[in-house]
Amino acid sequence: MSSPNLRINPDLQVSEWPAPTPREDWRKRWLAHPRRAVLFDLDGTLLDTAADLGGVANALREKAGLAPMDISELRPYASKGARGLIQKALGVEWDDPRFESLRDDFLSLYEKDISRHTQFMPGLTEVVAALESAQMPWGIVTNKYERFTWPLVEALGLRSRLAVCVGGDTTPHAKPHPAPLRHAIAQLGLPAEAVVYVGDDYRDIVSGFHAGCFTVAAAFGFCSSERPVSDWGADATAQEGIDLLPLLSGPH
Repeated sequence: MSSPNLRINPDLQVSEWPAPTPREDWRKRWLAHPRRAVLFDLDGTLLDTAADLGGVANALREKAGLAPMDISELRPYASKGARGLIQKALGVEWDDPRFESLRDDFLSLYEKDISRHTQFMPGLTEVVAALESAQMPWGIVTNKYERFTWPLVEALGLRSRLAVCVGGDTTPHAKPHPAPLRHAIAQLGLPAEAVVYVGDDYRDIVSGFHAGCFTVAAAFGFCSSERPVSDWGADATAQEGIDLLPLLSGPH
């Protein structure tokens, strides 16, 4: 990328990609493939990481002499990781000279205690169990760097259950660029239209659409995008985690 700040702030790249458009026949086209797979974004889609990420943000607030914020206030910003939480908790934007140092502090603290409160998003335990019962491969495509993704996956006992796991630095680009999803699809050895990607941010839908797979907006997630979920251009929307079950079920 031309600027390291673009790597730090992938939201700046969203405008570089044409907006997705929903495909009404997506399920028919997806079900036409005898072998199919489902990929999930991590933070706010598959896992509820808000308490652990928000706890780090509050630790930085305490260091700055500020009172802690309620996790419910920080929750919508957790999808954007350190960048979003530093902005919300400390009022420091990604282009502020202080940002890099604060980001390093944030990531160092998070790495030391990455999974204390993290758990599946409501309904996702059942969704994943249903996929596994149907012997349908599933995996993760996240903008969280591998140094955090893999320890978190290990801590929750998910590594052996994943068909593929792609982090924010696995490829030269992060979402909304389609490269991470293209990489995951290649690892699965499936056509793009045999794959559904579920995400709780507009950039997830942009990435999935341009990677050629079908997309489901996780309206139950952190949803930090200023754009309403209904305007993301996803092929389908799940209001609750459990709503994914009928969307992702079918002949196997």
